[in-house]
Amino acid sequence: TNLSKSTLPRITPQSLASLLRTPSAPSNIAIIDVRDSDFIGGHIKGCINAPTSTHDYALPELVRKLDGKEMVVFHCALSQQRGPGSALRYARERERVGMGVELEVEGGEGKGKKGGEVGSEGEGEGQGKGVVKGQKVVVLEGGFSKWQELYGEDEELTEGYQKDIWEFG
Repeated sequence: TNLSKSTLPRITPQSLASLLRTPSAPSNIAIIDVRDSDFIGGHIKGCINAPTSTHDYALPELVRKLDGKEMVVFHCALSQQRGPGSALRYARERERVGMGVELEVEGGEGKGKKGGEVGSEGEGEGQGKGVVKGQKVVVLEGGFSKWQELYGEDEELTEGYQKDIWEFG
């Protein structure tokens, strides 16, 4: 397929926050924080910390564990290297085991829109909607750095936030 870091859809912190505030959304969305030691100082509520150093063995397990999710959001500190790279590896692993990946996301802004939809060869994993060809794998624009600027002190959305760690960039 034509999966690459540049074709992966992005979602803005604002779009993700409004999705997370929807009562049904948190069970349909998984957030994967791939930061290593820089995970301290706060994280998006309910995220799974899957450091990049663990991906050789952790990604196949994540693919199985998250199969029922409609959207999986990856991010690191800035979502420039580790986040997009991890999302790409995850999407390729899904394809390798015959699961679909969808590249079109409503509410996702930026580069991913022109990527089009990519589904698995067989039927998609959609839950009765008929439109979803596969799981949406997206990258959080600006990473946790941007997220904490907007929602760091919002306890509905962020856990373990330590403002002093983030004040000096």
